[in-house]
Amino acid sequence: MRSPWAVDRGCPASCVAEPDPRVPPGELARRYTALAYTLTRAMVRGGRLAEPRILRGEARAVLGALGVRLEVARAARLSAGGGGAGTLVVANHISWLDVVALLAVEPVSVLAKREVGRWPLVGTLARRAGTRFIDRDGSPRRLPHAVAELARDLRGGTSVLVFPQATTWCSAAGGDFRRAAFQAAVDAGATVRPVTVAYRQGGAPSAAAAFLGEEDFTASLRRVAAASGLAVRVTVHDPLTGTDRRSLAEAARRAVAGVAAPLGTGPQGLLNSASTA
Repeated sequence: MRSPWAVDRGCPASCVAEPDPRVPPGELARRYTALAYTLTRAMVRGGRLAEPRILRGEARAVLGALGVRLEVARAARLSAGGGGAGTLVVANHISWLDVVALLAVEPVSVLAKREVGRWPLVGTLARRAGTRFIDRDGSPRRLPHAVAELARDLRGGTSVLVFPQATTWCSAAGGDFRRAAFQAAVDAGATVRPVTVAYRQGGAPSAAAAFLGEEDFTASLRRVAAASGLAVRVTVHDPLTGTDRRSLAEAARRAVAGVAAPLGTGPQGLLNSASTA
């Protein structure tokens, strides 16, 4: 029996595009130096990395070191607030950089595949930041336990970020939304917050940040660091509530895959930026 956590194929590595334009060699070297300094500082912080103010600052510093501009459309917070329960934040998944961008908006607990915890340096930082790991290839019998744990966290007031597509795609519209996490939100009486993550370079959609197929993390990092004018846009949609996981999952998928709200429009319109090189 196929596990509900099992990974879909997602987009193939051939969907990845090399950055155009690229930064000159001197700027690329500066970015690597700045990133190494930022990651070393984050490691030295130890358990304090999980403190919201520190985690948000370090996430923004990583984006700044890589020359990635952060743009936030509409509401500035991921968590919906109110009611005592945490928020289930659900986003499309394009890149490892998605997590950094979302933590730069607001630190929340992240639900990630167990393999991330074994990545050199990144795994250590993820654990210290409070990431929760799941075995998506495990037995289906483990699923009720995983859902119950997520519901417990939400019920206790912790907001949790989940990527319900289960793997990475080159655009927000790729893949179905798995429903297990939405059942946890129903059980906890928690609000669901859909979020769209999109990448642009030179004002046009870009797949330079996509982390697809069996690609090596180092190769993906090199591509991101080499990109000139790369921006990540986070669009925070209206919160959702409901008592049916199927309806919640479909409503969240439609919101995430829809056209992003124009920046600076509406009563909550705003634009936040991390440093850009």
